[in-house]
Amino acid sequence: MDYSEEERAIIWLCGCTALEYRERVALLRAAKDPRSLLADFEKIFPSVIKTFSSRVYMNERAQREREADRLLKSLDDRGRIAITLMTAEYPKELKAIPDPPLVLFAEGNAELLKMRKFCIVGSRMTPPWAEKQCKTVSAELSQKFAVVTGLAEGGDRAAVEGALPSGNLITVLPCGLDECYPAAHADIKNKIANTGLLISEYAPKEKTKKYSFYARNRILAGLSEGVLVVSAGIKSGTLITANRALDYGRDVFAFPYNLGVAQGEGCNELIKKGAFLTSGAGDIFGNFGIACEERPQAELDGEESRLLAILKECGEEHLAVIADRAGMQIFEAAATLSALELKGLAVKSGGNRYSAT
Repeated sequence: MDYSEEERAIIWLCGCTALEYRERVALLRAAKDPRSLLADFEKIFPSVIKTFSSRVYMNERAQREREADRLLKSLDDRGRIAITLMTAEYPKELKAIPDPPLVLFAEGNAELLKMRKFCIVGSRMTPPWAEKQCKTVSAELSQKFAVVTGLAEGGDRAAVEGALPSGNLITVLPCGLDECYPAAHADIKNKIANTGLLISEYAPKEKTKKYSFYARNRILAGLSEGVLVVSAGIKSGTLITANRALDYGRDVFAFPYNLGVAQGEGCNELIKKGAFLTSGAGDIFGNFGIACEERPQAELDGEESRLLAILKECGEEHLAVIADRAGMQIFEAAATLSALELKGLAVKSGGNRYSAT
């Protein structure tokens, strides 16, 4: 990919220095023309950053140019690109937020940034029924939107698995493209790079830091027309994304939870404050005026219908209690619940507990 001199300067600033976001923004403002950063960095820097940091290596322009060349070559060698605020392809949605990333390092199908985008997030402690429903909703939304999410366990992983087959998936990383957090998700990260899109505002080799998740969440919310929260404790970091979305004027949606379920207290609070109660993709499509096809209903026999009705009535419950309420032997109820699982209508939690999806 060819880059203008202005783009090269911004990419160098973000990819080759150890400065913080606010310092980079201040330097760009002081430089007025980004090209001045490469030409006169040693003059501009002391006028902006009063406390000199050993993190910044003051060197001559030729060295800065070589650093930029090496970074751009390494991106090109890996089939990656850098999209700066001055690049035509930079997402207009991000330009509208107060603190847009100066550059997005991207790997995969960058054309997805031109699609309508919708964010799905959830905590690492997402209950099985919510993961199942999240995967279904993500798959359906990916037919109309590029699904935007993270790479964590729980809700994010379910959103990834739902949207990945369509290819309409954008995953925002809290680290550089060379890194993977959590490390156990390296395989699925590679799949996303091949069929969807990975993006990060951090230099390729930069590791995850404590503040990275907070910063990453503004990109999740900023890119998207709306955000669905599938699980969140009362102090969950997932709520940061929801609150950012509200700050940006985006619509927020949330799965409802039974009283006393810790993984859903944050979701219920969002609904109390005005988030849209959501049980399926149709609730989201309807809010945006998008027609959606009705999912074909699975055919059920009498025992399956009876057990499904019990699950919907009582929520998550133990196998023995379900069998007793249905007037069935435990082994009969277990077989019927397994059939409902195969039809995508029930999900098994730990401790022999089941719930409807």
